[in-house]
Amino acid sequence: MNVIKTDIEGVVIIEPRVFGDARGYFFESYNARDFGEVADVTFVQDNESRSCYGVVRGLHFQRPPYAQSKLVRVVEGRVLDVAVDIRKGSPTYGRYVATELSADNHRQFYLPQGMAHGFAVLSESAVFQYKCDNLYHPESEGAIAWDDPTLAIDWQVPADKVILSDKDRHPPLFKDFITPFE
Repeated sequence: MNVIKTDIEGVVIIEPRVFGDARGYFFESYNARDFGEVADVTFVQDNESRSCYGVVRGLHFQRPPYAQSKLVRVVEGRVLDVAVDIRKGSPTYGRYVATELSADNHRQFYLPQGMAHGFAVLSESAVFQYKCDNLYHPESEGAIAWDDPTLAIDWQVPADKVILSDKDRHPPLFKDFITPFE
């Protein structure tokens, strides 16, 4: 696998080795031994979502002690995936990294604990899968406004086409946000 470092410490893009021929393709989507060279985590939960074009999910995180590292990928369609550094004291606090994940490029995105995470669906629909190193804990959920002007994320979806859940309509702006990650 090819590991591509980003501008945020610990956030990496992973390109697996894909073996293709006339029958199709094969690749290892996860190998604990090889991934151990990227991060020292033990994944305990896998999740999958399906969303239509224009859906923006995020920017979400879980507060400690239920914080989650995530390894995300797309198995159908295309998304813009975003990680925002919310670790107070980090040299990249308040900065984000975005990358396109698709069924065609097979890329994966690893986000360590201390990241707010979100994605926007760029194709007609997308199936999104992710591994987490901590179980979901609803009481520890947190969010930052997906359209925060300070972050200025280009979600690549026109504002009038964005589809949000109720919980993603009114989270705090980044300037009003108090990070639980010291």
